[in-house]
Parts: sequence; C-alpha cells; structure tokens
Amino acid sequence: MTENRKIVLAYSGGLDTSVAIRWLKDLGWDVIALTVDLGEKKDLDAVQARALKTGASAAYVADGRHPFLELFVWPSLQAGAVYEKEYPLATALGRPLIAAMLVQVARREGATAIAHGCTGKGNDQVRFDVATVALAPDLEVVAPVREWGMNRDDEIEYAHKHGIEVPATSQSPYSTDENLWGRSIEAGVLEDPWTEPPGDVYAWTKDPRRCPDEPAYVEIGFKQGLPVSIDGRATDPLEIVTALNRIGGDSGVGRIDHLENRLIGIKSREIYEAPAAVLLLQAHQALEDITLPKEVARFKELVGQQWAQMVYDGLWFSPLRDALYAFVTETQAHVTGDVRLKLFKGSSTVVGRKSPSQLYQLSLATYGRGDAFDQKAAAGFIKLWGLGVRTAAQVQGRLPERELGNLLGDVKRLAP
Repeated sequence: MTENRKIVLAYSGGLDTSVAIRWLKDLGWDVIALTVDLGEKKDLDAVQARALKTGASAAYVADGRHPFLELFVWPSLQAGAVYEKEYPLATALGRPLIAAMLVQVARREGATAIAHGCTGKGNDQVRFDVATVALAPDLEVVAPVREWGMNRDDEIEYAHKHGIEVPATSQSPYSTDENLWGRSIEAGVLEDPWTEPPGDVYAWTKDPRRCPDEPAYVEIGFKQGLPVSIDGRATDPLEIVTALNRIGGDSGVGRIDHLENRLIGIKSREIYEAPAAVLLLQAHQALEDITLPKEVARFKELVGQQWAQMVYDGLWFSPLRDALYAFVTETQAHVTGDVRLKLFKGSSTVVGRKSPSQLYQLSLATYGRGDAFDQKAAAGFIKLWGLGVRTAAQVQGRLPERELGNLLGDVKRLAP
C-alpha cells in the first residue's frame, strides 16, 4: 500500500484514465492529472474539470503542439522515418513528449511516480516506461490498466459505482488516437484483415470517389530539410501541418491500411489517416533525390529505417537517437528548395522539384544541344569497371552455356 505520495497521471479524459484516478487514490496516491494537447481538438477545459471532479488534487493542461512538431516530428521528417514503409509514427512520436512533460510536472510537484493508461498488450506502455526511465530513473512508473484486471465493462461498472463521470458508457466499435501528425484506428471489424475498412472509419480524408474531378496542386518549400512555406507563403510548423491535413484530406490523400508488427510480437491491423505526413514525407524525399549524393542517399535510407524502428520501439531518449540525428542533420545542409505535388482522388504525385543546391545538371543529363558529357570517356571507364568480371570469366569460366540453356530456341535467321 502506497500512502501520501504524489503521482502524475497522463490524463486523456476517457474511461481508462478517469477510472485510474479513483483507483490510484484508493491505493493511497495523491493524483495530479496532466493533459497534453497534441492537436486532438478536445474541450480541454472540460477535460481538466473532469479530472478535478473525479478526484485529482490538481490538473495541468499543456499545449504541446509546437514542441511536438519542432522537436519530434520535424527531426523524424528529416530522417525520412516511416515504420515498415507504411506508418508515419504519429502516436509513437507523441509518447516521448508526453513522458517528458510528465517528468517535468513530477519535478515541479515533488511527485515520486508517473502513471499512464496503457494496456499490457500495446506499444505505448513501452514508450512511456522507457522514456521515463531515460529521463528520470528515480521515478516509479505505474500502469493501472496493466494491473487492475478489469475489462471495459468492468471499468464502466466501476465508474458508475463510484460516481465517476465518463464520456461514454458503451463500447465504441473502434479504438482511435490522434494528433497533428496522424490518426490511428483499430479494433471492431478492422480486426479481420480480409475486411475492407468501412467508410465510417475515416474522419480526416474524403472518399476518393467523391473528391473533385480536377486535380489540386500544392507547392511546399523547405530549408535544410524543414518545411517553411506552402505555395510560396512562409508559415510556421503548426500552420503547415494543419493546412496540409486539410488539403490532402480534401483530395482523399493519406489513407493507410497497415498490417504491422508490434514491439511485443503481435501482428496488428491498423488504419491510419495522415494527409500532412504523407505529403511532407513524399515532398522531402523528392527534394533529397535532387540534392543528396548517391552514396549519402543510399546510406540514409538505412538510417531512416533504423530511426523508424527506434521511435516505434520507444527509444527516443537514447544514445542511438543522438548519434543518428548527428548524421541526419549533416545530410540536410543542402536540402533546400521547392517541391510541387499533384493531388487527385486519393493519390499524390511529385510533378516538380528544384533547389539552388541541386545535383541534377541539365548539361550532363540532356541528350540534346548543350550536352557536355564526354561519351568517349565511357569506354575506358567500362573496361576498368568490368575488369574483375572479365578476369573471373577468363580464369574460372564464369556462367558456362549449360547454365543458360538454349536461349535462342527456334530463332529464324535471314540472309541476302
């Protein structure tokens, strides 16, 4: 039994964390609620009031939108991080920020522990626990949902019994989470990977069949790998992401149906909506294509994959992230320029890219007038390039004809 100690709870205002306040109090904890706004469009005043009414001794509401984008999303965009080639890591990127804020409130309030509402089945528990250990190894981490053994019906009954106001009393068909970088949907009929997602799953993106019959164009400007403008107008990160979520959603762009591998070994079917993330990652990649040297670009693909795995696995606050970001930052020095995208009925296509530092040179690429490439020089290069293959063939007899078979078959030969 824990008595007279303070604990800071990541409070969403939903059923799990509302019940958690009373459950923790019954264990002797003085509960302080923290709600972080990452762009969920909640009534934060109502959430804060509900926390106090439920039994929290204090309730914080923090605007985390700008730090979320600038400190977590933007570095991941520069890295080109997409988990398993599909997931832009929206929820995964939000958790380390919330954990950091929990730690800061705990220090301010003199708390000895933090708590979250994650289950023992998902990835978020790992992200909260490990981030807290990295930032404040002295703090205890409590996960009520992981410990109390109640299902959703039990929680609703518990809430009614203790007079806890909760926003819902019956099971929703889906479990959702959202922030500025994306919206995730799971459960219900989505648990059958053969079933097409029904229309009511989506909230940010239009059905491509009902999108405009004319394509939309958007131009995104970058400076050193960071988005700085839309259609030539300089703006801040929050406005950029908000505008691109709207623009992409109106064209049905950003729907992702992903069968992913969770950290704990479970395969899970997830539906994501991430218009801004899809457009920005696509545009950023296009700009890197024209500005990064071949060897750097190819190695950076590996770094991006490692970055995505690291974020997904809850290792944001780790020496590995610091080391990877040093490389990523170096690669972004010349990733400055503009990319034009064409959006049409659920698809997005790069139709233009330019940069003051672009490595594409017309005089080398053209086959028309102004061709500055010395084609005669290619013969000597190819001779040296193929020297190893030639030597192996001469000495070891590589690729004998019997391995190839009769490739000519019944070919017809004509002669005058």
